[in-house]
Amino acid sequence: MSRITVIGTGYVGLVTAACLADLGHVVIGMDVDSAKVERLRKGIIPIYEPGLAELIASCGDRLRFTDDPADAYADGEFIFICVDTPPHTRATPTSPGSGGLSTAFPSPRTKTGC
Repeated sequence: MSRITVIGTGYVGLVTAACLADLGHVVIGMDVDSAKVERLRKGIIPIYEPGLAELIASCGDRLRFTDDPADAYADGEFIFICVDTPPHTRATPTSPGSGGLSTAFPSPRTKTGC
């Protein structure tokens, strides 16, 4: 199976990480919020999704969490970036509410210093 890194442990990232680990992949969930990562390590799930806590608990060593980008990116064969997409600050009449990707695209480079 693959080694997968999931950046962001919100609604999308945490569920994605848990489901991939349940399929047998080795998954690292990375978040910049150290307190959230510590809670996840203790089995405290920050969102409500029916069955998610049990699914995460059943993954054992296939799913772990870190706030260290170097650790997260070191062995990932595949990286899923599951971070928020804040709206553009300069919405135009032709693109009102279009998403800004500033949070997503600099993620691997910024966090690893590449």
